[in-house]
Amino acid sequence: MIAVTGPPDELNTYWQLLILLATLAVALTASGHAILWKRDSRSALIWVSLIWFLPLLGPVLYSIFGINRIKRRAALLRSDRTTIDSRPTVRPCQPASIAARLDSSSPGTDLCAIATTISKITNRSLLPGNRIELLKNGDEAFPSMLSAITEAKTTITLSCYIFDLDPIGARFAHELANAMKRGVDIRVLIDSTGARYSWPPITERLEQLRIPYARFFSSMKLIRPLTLNLHNHRKIMVVDGKIGFTGGMNIRHSNQLKAKPKRPVQDLHFRLRGPVVAHLQAAFAEDWAYATSQRLSGEAWFPKLRSQGKILARGITDGPDEDLDKLIWTIIASLNAATSSVWIVTPYFLPEAQIIAALNAAAMRGVSVHILLPKKNNLPFMNWASSAMLWQVVQQGCKVYQTPPPFDHTKVMVVDDCWALIGSANWDARSLRLNFEFNVECYSQSLAVALREHIESKLTDTRQITIEELDGRPLPIKLRDGLTRLLSPFL
Repeated sequence: MIAVTGPPDELNTYWQLLILLATLAVALTASGHAILWKRDSRSALIWVSLIWFLPLLGPVLYSIFGINRIKRRAALLRSDRTTIDSRPTVRPCQPASIAARLDSSSPGTDLCAIATTISKITNRSLLPGNRIELLKNGDEAFPSMLSAITEAKTTITLSCYIFDLDPIGARFAHELANAMKRGVDIRVLIDSTGARYSWPPITERLEQLRIPYARFFSSMKLIRPLTLNLHNHRKIMVVDGKIGFTGGMNIRHSNQLKAKPKRPVQDLHFRLRGPVVAHLQAAFAEDWAYATSQRLSGEAWFPKLRSQGKILARGITDGPDEDLDKLIWTIIASLNAATSSVWIVTPYFLPEAQIIAALNAAAMRGVSVHILLPKKNNLPFMNWASSAMLWQVVQQGCKVYQTPPPFDHTKVMVVDDCWALIGSANWDARSLRLNFEFNVECYSQSLAVALREHIESKLTDTRQITIEELDGRPLPIKLRDGLTRLLSPFL
């Protein structure tokens, strides 16, 4: 050990130099990482500026919020196992044959282009022979899901972002326990953050009932504080490998509108039968392996799936790992192919620049673009941030509406009455960049029309937002909304 001696002034200068060099080294390392790994040049510039503007604190903030620690672990985990998939007895649908398989479609809609693009995005086949049913609110979704659990014979997989220990959550836990007593093999996956929405958490009840469960990110406890923006937002339930449920609905009492909860929430969920259920099960199995390093395989989890209907469908996984940007590209591909109408319902609307450009391009070539947002959001600052950017789409002809309470958590997109996107993702940076999401693209006139009619039914009491209204906001409100929008990646 080298002892540093000398006059006090020299010692102070020595330590100041060491601190300065350490600060420079940390700043150079953090800014170098941002320059090399940030895909968005604006994001890289903001982070580099923050790193140098706030010595030491800037690199710490970048370490917490700016680094994707998921991709490397996911790649390592998935590199040593075979692809998870089922054995459907139907042949995948080739994009060129889509129009012939549908009853009818918009003459100008290039469904082949959408399907070809998404095939390359997902590296997953488009499967025919599916049946997909709308389930409105928890009043329809929960009884259907509970009935499936009651009738389960071999396996149940359930993944949910929020699974509250309230009356409906307790009912789900009870039915899962009963199924397990009958010999059904069960796996439940809950996001670590979502599990904390109720107290005590549902995990305590699952432990009491000895139901096998895992927390997403539980194996990353030491660095969990450094992954504040990453959640498993997927909602998937598969029973006996044959009946699937997915959509935007969490397991919460607030979704049961007929029970008149204190804070009611509107939503849509979907029951799926047919070969596409394999995509739901594969998404769950990969998440389960990620969280537990345990692999699900075999006939019980992945049975042979036969045709159950006429809908062409494909599951789309999206997340901050190797699935990054799949939904962004899917949305852009569908908007570019639209010829007559686009209907969008989402609770949170903060799309990135390329999606805004695609929406505006569609509107300017004559496509009727309708965007429905909740008038009263469960997160007020989301409405503030959204208000700051709505002028960008309203000015170019997109029609934006505010729906009255109860809060609408629905996440649906319909193009030309022949293509639909359903699932868990919102139209914001958190969903499209930071969360793990699962959506299903569907080619079906009957399903698309049913969804469009459901959306149109919401227009009765809506209010269209005009450019004059947006421009007429008081300056303090505009500043509040604009400042909030700057934080959109963290909202």
